[in-house]
Amino acid sequence: MSEELKLDHIDKKILEILQNNAKTPYSQIAEALGISEATVHLRIKKLLKLGVIKRFQAIIDPEKVGKNVLAIIAITAVPQKYNKVLEELKKMSDIYEIYDVTGEYYTITKVRVNSREELASLIDKIGDIDGVESTRTMYVLRVVKEETRVKIE
Repeated sequence: MSEELKLDHIDKKILEILQNNAKTPYSQIAEALGISEATVHLRIKKLLKLGVIKRFQAIIDPEKVGKNVLAIIAITAVPQKYNKVLEELKKMSDIYEIYDVTGEYYTITKVRVNSREELASLIDKIGDIDGVESTRTMYVLRVVKEETRVKIE
């Protein structure tokens, strides 16, 4: 876990604006906050350097690009091989999120694929990883809430 950085109200407001629209012009941010464009530029550069802003990206609707099947796969593993299992999972392009968790399972993954057939194939690939003991797949029927923005207080 990384240490929480102390951000002032200007940094927090900049982050809020950028999370809503990363293409907001610096001039518009500066005007909204009552600061200069140069200050906005320097603040964003600092937030990038500190890793507060990881990157700028477009958020794509997965279904509009054919990723119509969403599933959660819970995985148990041989403890001695767990790190190698994680490394293999990270290489799989249809796995979008991997969480190291407590409880019954070792890791929870979020996957998006084009079809049920591709999901079956991915489950087989995961099951073939040396060290994977079992998988449990939950097919997502509908997404009720999925948020990419982080609430900043």
